Amino acid sequence: MEFIAIGVIILFILIYNNKIDGNKFIKDIEPNMHFLMESDYHFLVKAKYGSEDEEAINKLFATRIRNGLVTIILMIFLFLNNLNFINLILAFIIGYAVFKAPYLQIKKYYKNNLHNINMLLPYYLKSLEILIQHYTIPVALSRSANTAPEIFKLGLSKLIAKIEAGDSTVDPYMDFAREYPVRDSMRMMRLLYRLSLGSQENKQEQLLMFSRTVSALQSKSRDMKYQQRLESMERRTMLMLMVTGGGILALLMIVMLMMMQI
Repeated sequence: MEFIAIGVIILFILIYNNKIDGNKFIKDIEPNMHFLMESDYHFLVKAKYGSEDEEAINKLFATRIRNGLVTIILMIFLFLNNLNFINLILAFIIGYAVFKAPYLQIKKYYKNNLHNINMLLPYYLKSLEILIQHYTIPVALSRSANTAPEIFKLGLSKLIAKIEAGDSTVDPYMDFAREYPVRDSMRMMRLLYRLSLGSQENKQEQLLMFSRTVSALQSKSRDMKYQQRLESMERRTMLMLMVTGGGILALLMIVMLMMMQI
């Protein structure tokens, strides 16, 4: 343990006096720490920041490693007067928790984001359905972009750009669905693509199928909202009952103690 403490102190002094470049040290060890990178980390970073730059993603990961290592060193310094195996393990556990925290935050953001998309997608598709009755699919998508929920605007701009560039395959629609991977998004974009291929003769029939599917999604979304409100009310009621019960119990204990003293 003493050797570890001495090594940490020497390393800290060298970094503090700029004898060792701390950033270069992290950059050098970062490739060897990639086994700690979560399998879905690239996907989550892309979902939050919209960046596919490998260097930017690695930089974020390197920052996580740096914060974790600095925390471990600081914890060892705190335990220096009583450094034993348990405290050393505790220092590494706390350092790992600091390293893991940004990943958990970005994963929570992604889940919340998916929930918002799930709730908003049926209503956006309903507005798109109205436009499709009067315009072609590419024109309807372009006209819907300005009034679409903010969360869809980036994906829509990519979808419209690919269609205008001449891509008449299903790929642009599937890319949009993969960017917003919520309930029925794949099926809805396939329906939209088939609607874009349909002739005027069978357009009404395909539009009717699209309309029914959108209405079903809206119904599910309303049910989900109602269920959430119900669960929220149940939690508040349970909290109120627990607080009231706890208050009454505490009051009874105080009264009993006062009576015992008398």
